[in-house]
Amino acid sequence: MKYISTRGNVNKIGFIDTVLMGLATDGGLLVPEKIPQISEEKLEAMSKLSYQELAYEIISYYVDGEIPETELKELINKSYGTFRSHEVTPVVKLKDNLYVLELFHGPTFAFKDVALQFLGNLYSYIAKKTGETINILGATSGDTGASAIEGVRGKEGIRICILHPHGKVSKVQELQMTTVDDESVLNLAIEGTFDDGQRIIKEIFADLDFKNKYHLRAINSINFARILAQTVYYFYAYFQVAKDRDIKNLDFSVPTGNFGDIFAGYLAKRMGLPVGKLIVATNENNILERFIKDGIYQPGEFHSTYSPSMDIQVASNFERYLFYLLGEDSQATAKLMDKFKSEGKITVSEEQLRQVKADFAAYGVQGEECLKTIRQYHKETNYLLDPHTSCGVAAYDACNDEGEVCVTLSTAHPAKFNEAIELCDIEQTYPEQIKALFDKPQHLEVVAASNDEIRQKLEKHFQSAL
Repeated sequence: MKYISTRGNVNKIGFIDTVLMGLATDGGLLVPEKIPQISEEKLEAMSKLSYQELAYEIISYYVDGEIPETELKELINKSYGTFRSHEVTPVVKLKDNLYVLELFHGPTFAFKDVALQFLGNLYSYIAKKTGETINILGATSGDTGASAIEGVRGKEGIRICILHPHGKVSKVQELQMTTVDDESVLNLAIEGTFDDGQRIIKEIFADLDFKNKYHLRAINSINFARILAQTVYYFYAYFQVAKDRDIKNLDFSVPTGNFGDIFAGYLAKRMGLPVGKLIVATNENNILERFIKDGIYQPGEFHSTYSPSMDIQVASNFERYLFYLLGEDSQATAKLMDKFKSEGKITVSEEQLRQVKADFAAYGVQGEECLKTIRQYHKETNYLLDPHTSCGVAAYDACNDEGEVCVTLSTAHPAKFNEAIELCDIEQTYPEQIKALFDKPQHLEVVAASNDEIRQKLEKHFQSAL
């Protein structure tokens, strides 16, 4: 298995080099040269596996022997041994044709743990094998930061810096990041939006001299290992629902901001999983909904919402889908991304738009609709949705055809977003791990959304690791 850039200027590289490169050196994103194809017979055999066994089977296709079998199995078991559910990502039935896939049983109560526990252990494995210091740099709209810090803190040879938009994440999300008292962890609260942080991250990674000097590595979903780990739970969800009822295809409704989680579903479908509709659920920051409906990808006005992890205008994983939409034509992809950089807009053809509509449905959930859905489902099912999962359920209600069976990805525990839950006149009990955060001191620095200022902070933080 080799990996290439969506923009065509990276030679075929292996899995570990792909993990270490993160963002492709030509500014594109790394993708497998060929997507593995899984037969119906193989799917049947996979359906009987535990989550950890399933993760090994799927990830093995992409690692392709670069990590010995026993070491890869140990790495996977270690990653998911931290989860509170023995199923790792259990499936819960809400009503006749609607299930939720609970992705919040990891250490930080968010779906990002599924990928970042794996990636953190993978980085630790690589650092031990190579003796190389790894300095991780990432931006978060809320959940990635805490999950990334939890995934790597205390691991020898690894330091991490996370940018988050100051005052634009939930209080629990902020506390999970900033109450970690560890010299290897630096939290920078930028005076701007997540999109500002993501832009700065990409600019810093594009400076290859700076990147190489400080051994910078990516923790965001620009790193293909993140996508790969998330692909596993689409297979697991399908197999669990198939045990409950006879299904041919299964729809998925996915709360989406950066397009990573939904792209993992798209990849699973391309591998052979019988996926029906992939529903892109957004909030008021609905660039992806507009693209899927109109074929125009153009950032709009930024909105702070009840679902802050989706408060994103520029979806960094969109380029991976664009590459496949353009028939895996790297030159065409690079040309469109250059146009987006210069003009701030991408428009696809009518034929391409028909393909987009065949691949995805989309629905943008407004604030009051998000809260209404939380209240409604709590009253009718006694199940408490967090505001992001609520957007996924509302999108299911809007896009579902009668008789189709759907799984909504439940991306976070509601305790992480009590600001929205309180507006629904619902009282919830915090898990002890979250309750304890409010008594801890915070460690963060507030900085301008400035490339130069953040570089200075990084140099100081990472210098001691050289």
